[in-house]
Amino acid sequence: IRSTFFVSDTPRRADKPGKPYRRPKKDRVRMLAFEALRAVDERDAYANLVLPPLLRKAREKGDFDGRDAALATELVYGTLRRQGTYDAIISACVDRPLREVDPPVLDVLSLGVHQLLGTRIPTHAAVSASVELARVVLGDGRAKFVNAVLRKVAQDDLDTWIERVAPPYDDDPEDHLAVVHSHPRWVVSALWDSLGGGRAGIEELLAADNERPEVTLVARPGRATTEELLAAEAAVPGRWSPYAVRLSEGGEPGALDAVREGRAGVQDEGSQLVALALADAPVDGRDERWLDGCAGPGGKAALLGALAAERGAFLLASEKQPHRAGLVARALHGNPGPYQVIAADGTRPPWRPGSFDRVLMDVPCTGLGALRRRPEARWRRRPEDLEGFAPLQRDLLRSALEAVRVGGVVGYATCSPHLAETRAVVQDLLKQHPDAELIDARPLLPGVPDLGEGPDVQLWPHLHGTDAMYLALIRRTG
Repeated sequence: IRSTFFVSDTPRRADKPGKPYRRPKKDRVRMLAFEALRAVDERDAYANLVLPPLLRKAREKGDFDGRDAALATELVYGTLRRQGTYDAIISACVDRPLREVDPPVLDVLSLGVHQLLGTRIPTHAAVSASVELARVVLGDGRAKFVNAVLRKVAQDDLDTWIERVAPPYDDDPEDHLAVVHSHPRWVVSALWDSLGGGRAGIEELLAADNERPEVTLVARPGRATTEELLAAEAAVPGRWSPYAVRLSEGGEPGALDAVREGRAGVQDEGSQLVALALADAPVDGRDERWLDGCAGPGGKAALLGALAAERGAFLLASEKQPHRAGLVARALHGNPGPYQVIAADGTRPPWRPGSFDRVLMDVPCTGLGALRRRPEARWRRRPEDLEGFAPLQRDLLRSALEAVRVGGVVGYATCSPHLAETRAVVQDLLKQHPDAELIDARPLLPGVPDLGEGPDVQLWPHLHGTDAMYLALIRRTG
């Protein structure tokens, strides 16, 4: 990275000619990262949806290689994950509230701070490249402001800055952890309540949320094998699921034939375990009709469909939103057993009560269990969002219980560990329906440690290397 020479604000001597104006040079990697951050901020987009097409378009131009893509990905995700910490540091270096700093300026500053404090990029290169980006997207005037702020930031390392801007733990533990680990205070509080225990556990969980997650594949039974996926470069077996294969850094799922052909897919191991536990839960009597009541975008439905096919069972995959139902149909395409995909509202279902032997209801939620993959969600969600999800989650679980026959099993799942979205929902159902009982889900996840006292199961990123998936298995008894 070439350094930039800055024009001094000191008046020039009359006998020295001024330097000619130099046009800013566009850095394709940082321009792409800035464009992704603006999309996340302006359009409430998700980085995991915005970044891939930007990278694909850059590669198609022919001047963007794998190292460029890796750096752009690190800049985007690293900046989003550490946004709270970086905001506190930037705030200490400017003479105005952050809300008065234009969002595009703040994005450039955050990218620069991440390069200075969160990567191995040399200080001079991080500052000069950020100022050059500011000249391109903000203009020379605001680039001087960016230069001044980043030079202040560059005077100390991350640990020193955190000591300066984070309140002492003994004075305010939650606020301290919020700044140190870059989570909103309310999220820290909610996760701590769900996890329980002392300081060590919550610090490990928050730190795990800021780690880059591995890419995990699923070999759909009867269609692909883990041996086939393990033949790929940088592939290692999963930790818990017999169908899981992990790709180390740099592994590209789209390069595998099985993934391109839909015989395998990208799926977090926690999601695989939820589907496997439901499929293995004991039911009384027949085992012929399965339902995935909130099937979009189709990962669990594809695994359930493959498992059902091995037993000769039929799978109905239902999704309210038609475009997401299309994603489910794509994921299930080629499934060897009988299945059907429909667009239907799970709270007002078209199927008859008691029609199914197994029902999965993976309900919409705040997504606080997937902050590793969607780091921007932590800044986008608000405590009041829980009030919006609560009635829907309860209605969907009630509908699931009505859909299953006596002796059948419902799996209530959510990608959030928040107690208001997990145990509170299940306990409310059990109070209202004496014809339902919890099944101990722990024996259905053999070999998985640290599953708690049961009978429900909460997975954790720092303990299991998965998203924080929750699962309760409920049998209808009458």
